[in-house]
Amino acid sequence: MTQEKVQVLILGSGPAGYTAAIYAGRAGLKPVMYQGMQPGGQLTITNDVENFPGYPQGIEGPQMMEDLRIQAERFGLDNRYGMATSVDFSMPLAHKVIIDESIEITAETVIIATGASAKWLGLESEQRLNGMGVSACAVCDGFFYRGKDVAIVGAGDTACEEAHYLSKLCKKVTMLVRRDEFRASQIMQTRVKNTPNIEILFNTDTEEVLGTNGVTGVRVKNNKTGETSEIAVDGFFVAIGHQPNTGIFKDFLQLDEAGYIIVEKGSTKTNIEGVFACGDAQDKIYRQAVTAAGTGCMAALDAERYLGEHE
Repeated sequence: MTQEKVQVLILGSGPAGYTAAIYAGRAGLKPVMYQGMQPGGQLTITNDVENFPGYPQGIEGPQMMEDLRIQAERFGLDNRYGMATSVDFSMPLAHKVIIDESIEITAETVIIATGASAKWLGLESEQRLNGMGVSACAVCDGFFYRGKDVAIVGAGDTACEEAHYLSKLCKKVTMLVRRDEFRASQIMQTRVKNTPNIEILFNTDTEEVLGTNGVTGVRVKNNKTGETSEIAVDGFFVAIGHQPNTGIFKDFLQLDEAGYIIVEKGSTKTNIEGVFACGDAQDKIYRQAVTAAGTGCMAALDAERYLGEHE
């Protein structure tokens, strides 16, 4: 197995990882990044990004990640393909990370920016139309459906919150709920039930998202009567949760009940000294590119200070 020692190892290549790399590179820490299973993160499947500061006309997600990559490499980032497959954080200043089961990296500090993945229904049409009317983020993409009809699937607080957000932009929001009740808190249930342009369909399964080059509707089935019907919509939002990509860290890092890394308040420090977490791997509330980038900056500064204290 190939072995190597580095000062700063960054796992993940979304806005958090690349921002951490920019700051670490400018500080002369010679960061090494492994891009992970989805180089560029979730923004690579986002067509238009209009809410990131500095892009007055908006920018396509893949192009934005390419810009960040170029900027990080300008400051010396050693950017590599590969994914962490196991870790050993038991030795301070000598954190071991195995890449693709073939490379052993010993890092003085590790910045985790592995992100989170949206949970999907598993429909072929859902994946085919992803970015062409199908979205897992109402705050990111709701603006594009101003004055239009949309559907959203989900029954928890996130689904209710996103449906309420969409109701302020869209002509009509149809909520598709599989069971005969919500899983959301009572206050969120009341909010959507009292919103005039939100229609709630209980006992409803999504069978297929309709459309060829964009979403034109959704075919649903009442799971009590077996009756199927089609609903004309311009956008389809999936709000059944996210799964943080943190499984390999569970033996060493403190995770919450949903698998998100717990960090010290006001910092990116984990329970292991020299290991820092940023972006969606530790953020289940905001999940935005700009907040991920902000915590990426924090992680690099935290790592720099840690190294300075242990010279």
